Amino acid sequence: MPKYKDLDGDSNVVAYEYGGDWIEVEFASGTARFYLYTYNSAGALHVEAMKRLADLGDGLNAYINVNVRKDYASKR
Repeated sequence: MPKYKDLDGDSNVVAYEYGGDWIEVEFASGTARFYLYTYNSAGALHVEAMKRLADLGDGLNAYINVNVRKDYASKR
């Protein structure tokens, strides 16, 4: 799983991985640390935006909190 760059040093996201219609995000803290977002759970628009932010290394945590906080397919 690639490390998240966190350009501003203010994110709880530490790593991510994605495929065609999903992204899994690892958080530094929390009871569940891995959250899977899919086209079915969060919508294609949001998943694609999360992929772009993940690759940029900035804004992913904020985007999740504002747009898809509870729209995950699974967590572990």
